[in-house]
Amino acid sequence: MFLATVKVVNKRFVVMVALSMSLLACSPQKSEQSNAENLSSENSTLYFGGDIITMHGDQANYVEAVIETDGKVVYTGNKENALQLLNKGFQQVDLQGKTMLPGFLDPHGHFMAAILMVNQVNVAAPPVGTAQSIADIIKNLQIYQKERQIPEGGWIVGWGYDQDLISEKRHITKRDLDKAFPKRKVMLIHVSMHGAVLNSQALAWANIDEKTATPEGGVIARFANNEPAGLVMESAYLPIFSKLPQPSDDEKIKLMGKAQEMYTSQGYVQAIEGFTHVADLRFLQRAAKAGKNIIDIIALPGFTEVDEWFDKPEFPFGRYHGKFKIHGCKITLDGSPQGKTAFISTPYLTGGPDGEKNWRGESLLTQVELDMLTAKMYKNNIPLQIHANGDAAIDMVIKTVQNAGIKASDDKRTVIIHSQFQRPDHLPHYAKLGLSPSYFTQHAFFWGDVHVQNIGQQAANFISPMKAAKEAGLIISNHSDFYVTPLDPFFIIWTAMARESRSGNLIGAEQRVDAYTALQALTTGPAFQFFEETRKGKIKVGMLADFVIIENNPLKQNVADIRDNAVVMTIKEGQVVYRQ
Repeated sequence: MFLATVKVVNKRFVVMVALSMSLLACSPQKSEQSNAENLSSENSTLYFGGDIITMHGDQANYVEAVIETDGKVVYTGNKENALQLLNKGFQQVDLQGKTMLPGFLDPHGHFMAAILMVNQVNVAAPPVGTAQSIADIIKNLQIYQKERQIPEGGWIVGWGYDQDLISEKRHITKRDLDKAFPKRKVMLIHVSMHGAVLNSQALAWANIDEKTATPEGGVIARFANNEPAGLVMESAYLPIFSKLPQPSDDEKIKLMGKAQEMYTSQGYVQAIEGFTHVADLRFLQRAAKAGKNIIDIIALPGFTEVDEWFDKPEFPFGRYHGKFKIHGCKITLDGSPQGKTAFISTPYLTGGPDGEKNWRGESLLTQVELDMLTAKMYKNNIPLQIHANGDAAIDMVIKTVQNAGIKASDDKRTVIIHSQFQRPDHLPHYAKLGLSPSYFTQHAFFWGDVHVQNIGQQAANFISPMKAAKEAGLIISNHSDFYVTPLDPFFIIWTAMARESRSGNLIGAEQRVDAYTALQALTTGPAFQFFEETRKGKIKVGMLADFVIIENNPLKQNVADIRDNAVVMTIKEGQVVYRQ
């Protein structure tokens, strides 16, 4: 058990240890400290006794000791020097051989989904869930219906549905669901979060029938008689999701702690709400004002409601209030690779999601519409984060930034979320224009084999090209897109280093990166992308005392062992927010 003799004082874990110990073997280190008057012993904690990786610099930098005072780092360096700065009464944490890093930063995910999924059904395939067939999914839904006593006319919502990972290798239809749930509304949210399958009761609620026209940029799967089959995606799905019944604000407030524990238990000190509706903006503001935020939560208001939040005093950008910040505008330009709605330049080898021929996916905006929105945000100094999965969507982003006259020297830090089906010729444009990719290497494991089938081996090998991007001088991050894939940071690190698919195939072996680069993508990279590189992402004097203590040092582990690492403790601004 870590810190077996710990006791709690002022919400901190304290261990009383003898001051003598073997010094950590490491290279010579340069000590940093703040002004001496800041080293108030009664408010200070000394960390020592394990590998402390500061993430400061392009190569691994270790220090023997760190002092935290009032939520900030005030000293890093030699332990003996640290002891000379402190008087009696300070608190000590002996790492006992564990490893300490800056707290992990979520670069892109959907925090509100963490709240909602508490009342939803896991219908994902292993290793995320247990569903391996349509029968498994229906069984999980039936168990939920019975346990929650869902009445006739009530809702049953599943998450994590993926047609490629069930034995039937096809989409579930409303007919499959109607047999088991003739009098209840059922919706299975696609793992991409860009669509869902609805049964007949839910389709009727959504006012979708054989006379409903498929909207531009959307998909409504149909039977031969034009009758909706159940699957809806992209622009056809957005209005359905937006009016789906949700818990009240009071109910969601009660779930804030459980939702954030999903993050703190994985070592995160920052969560992203990656496409925030105005109603959720107001809820997150209320939660922060009520002191419910344990970690930093950052919102990206969605472009579909720009008229409701743009230039409104109630939605100030760029400043934290109770650990909540509205950062920038989120534009979703295309769909998902695994849903075959990503906008690509050559047709999918396997057709579209409903069997369409010569299918390339679609953009949700025209180039003119994107250019107008881009110019508006840049003019008002609102950062942009643009979802672009397919290479044709990435082409549109490059063009819109060029048309706006923006270059890297303007330091806009426009983030391209996913940048998944990237081409090598994109990277020089990213460098010139100051575009920063947030990659998604978990795709190599979860859908690498699917991508090979859909777009071919050569293109699949270049998904999330972290190594090439780093060589091009780009600052990058790597995300889970939670709940599309698990938050587990060690799995993210492993996929960046191994790039192995479910079947064990290598998906772009030449794009594998080392452990330090993989760690940067969860610490310094996200900090830069959110203009917070002087606030968090490193263990450095003057920055927040946001730490994660883990079982093993990833820089010293075999690649195969990294995914089995574990979080022991998460510390946010000097306060322990999770303990194993």
